[in-house]
Amino acid sequence: MTHAIIETGGKQYRVAEGDVIFVEKLPAEVEEEVKFDRVLAVISDEDSKIGAPVVEGAAVTGKVLKNGKSKKIIVYKMHPKKNYRRKQGHRQPYTKVQIEKIAL
Repeated sequence: MTHAIIETGGKQYRVAEGDVIFVEKLPAEVEEEVKFDRVLAVISDEDSKIGAPVVEGAAVTGKVLKNGKSKKIIVYKMHPKKNYRRKQGHRQPYTKVQIEKIAL
């Protein structure tokens, strides 16, 4: 089985063909194909390639399944005895991607 370590949105993900991952929002529509060029490593049963910092010529392609927002988190700030209270909500946008192919 072939795995790859990719970088997107400032985070690193270990992926294999068929995996479904949630990444930071990408500028792509649903059913559109996306290509991840920043492949840090490709690991298979018989051969492994580690990049310095990226593997030249390697790419991972995937299909966008959904664009959405995650659950709301509450940001609450308070200074006791000072009458300072701030309540704010945040929903982080994401893109759900299914990995289709790991190419060297």
